[in-house]
Amino acid sequence: MIRKMEHADAAAVLDIYAYGLRTRNATFETQVPTWEKWNQLHLTHSRFVFVQNKNILGWTALSKVSSRSVYQGVCEVSVYIAENSLGRGVGTKLLKAVIDSSEKNGIWTLFSSLFPENIASVKMHENCGFRKIGTRERIATLYGIWRDTVIMERRSKIV
Repeated sequence: MIRKMEHADAAAVLDIYAYGLRTRNATFETQVPTWEKWNQLHLTHSRFVFVQNKNILGWTALSKVSSRSVYQGVCEVSVYIAENSLGRGVGTKLLKAVIDSSEKNGIWTLFSSLFPENIASVKMHENCGFRKIGTRERIATLYGIWRDTVIMERRSKIV
């Protein structure tokens, strides 16, 4: 079941994020933020968790890409899945939920910056209507290793 994220979900959300950090294929970040910082960085709408048997198996949320008003309808998507739930369709269901919610909240462009090695995430985004718009080569280092990112975008057909 997908439901809106609640404050009580904070520990599970951050635990799943920590797993993403450990994979070294989800983000350039190397430390889990406090809930207060995480909460500050994500929009209050379009936050969802996937729950099964009272366990949170994944989450999704949106972040602003700019504080400039002309970009108020452009957001970055985050989708993180618990280790024991990979390959079960959880991410796709969450991504579809956040797409629907984003459009209801006036978001016209969603973008994701993905490591190309994260093939499952790239395919999931493509299957949900995202297209590759480019590769940022050697954009940053993660633990001393230069990494590329694939930039993917989904433009709303209704906003």
